[in-house]
Amino acid sequence: MNSLILIALLISIILNIIIGMLYLSARRNPYYVIYDEETKSQLKRRVMNLKEDLESELEEFDVTEWEKQLEKSIEEEIKDIK
Repeated sequence: MNSLILIALLISIILNIIIGMLYLSARRNPYYVIYDEETKSQLKRRVMNLKEDLESELEEFDVTEWEKQLEKSIEEEIKDIK
């Protein structure tokens, strides 16, 4: 009976040590990054440029032409399978 209590206590202590080490490790090395103002503004400009580029590409995108190409591709795949 005493040995079971001792084993449970030992396991509890070991688990507490492991959890404490994980907690300290997480506090020292956070998963998020803090940027300075210049870097933030550069990233914002880059995101805005990418957004504008994507929007302009979407305006030029022809759905009917894409559908035709897709149908051709599917037909070719079917022919290759047969």
